Amino acid sequence: QVQLVESGGGLVQAGGSLRLSCAASGRTFSSHVLGWFRQAPGKEREFVAAVSRGGSSTVYTDSVKGRFTISRDNAKNTVFLQMNRLKPEDTAVYYCAAAATSGVVTTLSRYDYWGQGTQVTVSS
Repeated sequence: QVQLVESGGGLVQAGGSLRLSCAASGRTFSSHVLGWFRQAPGKEREFVAAVSRGGSSTVYTDSVKGRFTISRDNAKNTVFLQMNRLKPEDTAVYYCAAAATSGVVTTLSRYDYWGQGTQVTVSS
């Protein structure tokens, strides 16, 4: 069982930066792939980024490549999402998730555990 709690969301102007954190409980943190998803009002939840169990492999959705960076600290049971050059279209509730698998997964249904989400609002 993995419990996830996100933090770091807020209101920022376009072009600004935010760093999201997701703290996990449980002794099996390092055996899970971790991902970030987001859901804007009226839209489906979508994949943003994922990182492999050891942290060496990452994958991003095209719209955030070059602007967002996912990383993890297995010693501290935490995953991060550094978001730079934010755009109004990045506005959404951001969720972290954990998948009890190997590799890097982008499919929402592959993730077993979810946090409650943190709101990110980017003003123009």
